Amino acid sequence: MHALSGFSLVSLLSLGYLSWDWAKPGLVADGPAEASDQSSAAPSQPPHIIFILTDDQGYHDVGYHGSDIETPTLDRLAAEGVKLENYYIQPICTPSRSQLLTGRYQIHTGLQHSIIRPRQPNCLPLDQVTLPQKLQEAGYSTHMVGKWHLGFYRKECLPTRRGFDTFLGSLTGNVDYYTYDNCDGPGVCGFDLHEGETVAWGLSGQYSTMLYAQRASHILASHSPQNPLFLYVAFQAVHTPLQSPREYLYRYRTMGNVARRKYAAMVTCMDEAVRNITWALKRYGFYNNSVIIFSSDNGGQTFSGGSNWPLRGRKGTYWEGGVRGLGFVHSPLLKKKRRTSRALVHITDWYPTLVGLAGGTTSAADGLDGYDVWPAISEGRASPRTEILHNIDPLYNHARHGSLEGGFGIWNTAVQAAIRVGEWKLLTGDPGYGDWIPPQTLASFPGSWWNLERMASIRQAVWLFNISADPYEREDLAGQRPDVVRTLLARLADYNRTAIPVRYPAANPRAHPDFNGGAWGPWATDEEEEEEEEGRARSFSRGRRKKKCKICKLRSFFRKLNTRLMSHQI
Repeated sequence: MHALSGFSLVSLLSLGYLSWDWAKPGLVADGPAEASDQSSAAPSQPPHIIFILTDDQGYHDVGYHGSDIETPTLDRLAAEGVKLENYYIQPICTPSRSQLLTGRYQIHTGLQHSIIRPRQPNCLPLDQVTLPQKLQEAGYSTHMVGKWHLGFYRKECLPTRRGFDTFLGSLTGNVDYYTYDNCDGPGVCGFDLHEGETVAWGLSGQYSTMLYAQRASHILASHSPQNPLFLYVAFQAVHTPLQSPREYLYRYRTMGNVARRKYAAMVTCMDEAVRNITWALKRYGFYNNSVIIFSSDNGGQTFSGGSNWPLRGRKGTYWEGGVRGLGFVHSPLLKKKRRTSRALVHITDWYPTLVGLAGGTTSAADGLDGYDVWPAISEGRASPRTEILHNIDPLYNHARHGSLEGGFGIWNTAVQAAIRVGEWKLLTGDPGYGDWIPPQTLASFPGSWWNLERMASIRQAVWLFNISADPYEREDLAGQRPDVVRTLLARLADYNRTAIPVRYPAANPRAHPDFNGGAWGPWATDEEEEEEEEGRARSFSRGRRKKKCKICKLRSFFRKLNTRLMSHQI
């Protein structure tokens, strides 16, 4: 619909406890390959479940997608298992993690907007039964290593209160890989590495990717393979800041783009961490009865070294580059291995799928949006999923050219929303930056340049694509197929009628790490929570009585401005 303005160059500003026990290559490379050819008969006991989640890894940033980054472990595990090439996640951190652990869309948890920031009195709703809690009911030992990012303002929000027997990792969204410091604004900085519910000051200085892989190996070494295990490894890698041990940087020294060079080193280090976890599974007797799931959490951040080529868009957008995920399943228990699956799968599907594998049950009363997709993955059957609600975010900046009239009176197209039904995908409002950003083409050019294909202008609020025929979203069919647009707008309206109010509270000054000994951690009590709820109710009541007060309009303006700035930063 829009003409391309050609190619332009855009400057990129690149922005002792546990030893790293490297396994011998032969032991790692040969073990899983041999085991994957064993019989896939039903196990005599529930399988061990290992879920590995990476942070900000782009669609193009894995070897089997033709990347210039070396990921031999991921390539081998995917080749011997089932590659998920119609797999969807969410465009930013908190939403993907919340949907993984609840099996519910964001509109059904109140987390439709943005992420949970460190100073917000917000967390994964306490009335939700999480995936690890369900697995505990089925007799599993549950352990988490890595990034939480689902809120921590109350102790009840912590991983060890939400179903995990043990936890080692960070509570916030991004920390320094060595010092574990995190700042949520100028002068609002604190330490964020926790062991259970205690601040782990003594582990500072360990590179997080190595630390987390070693903790996963220690968990396996100390657990009996006769008892079912759920191990959730949520790597911080490869989120910013771009930091990597020097030995990994050296192999990418010829990369002209500095951000890409650092990012590539981080990806390869993470790949070797997965290698060590896989080797530990075999060494300690878990592998033959295990299911390994690998997933990214959102699209790559292209201005920080990531690449989603040839998909459109980047992290934080609802284009395919923001929501199409890297994913595969590796297991001796798969009935049909060494193949690529085109079955439609969404991150909410892991909840009922893994509960089913564990021998547990789910029902309509659980209110899940996910489906059990194990038969589709293991046996190659059709996916029970036919549509995905990517999201409806009523707080995001409304599109200037959207309106209820433009949505045929069915839907206000100024609202940011995206939905996939069958082969069709509809986007409304402002989906985010819609550029195609190819791999670096000028290797010898000064390090901060990238080749960028851009749209000339955006003067619309509705897009329609046939994703099966046009996965790169280059041919907008909204004008040619108004019938399909109407149908998908109606589905958005249907979903919106089931949405609960957005929970995105203002920052609380009590959260400052200075009040918690210099570390991020819980700060609210039950009494403070009740006072906060009463305050919100009073504010809502005053707002209804004084709709036209000037100070209210001023506050609304700055709230929208803050939302825009935070969204751009994310």
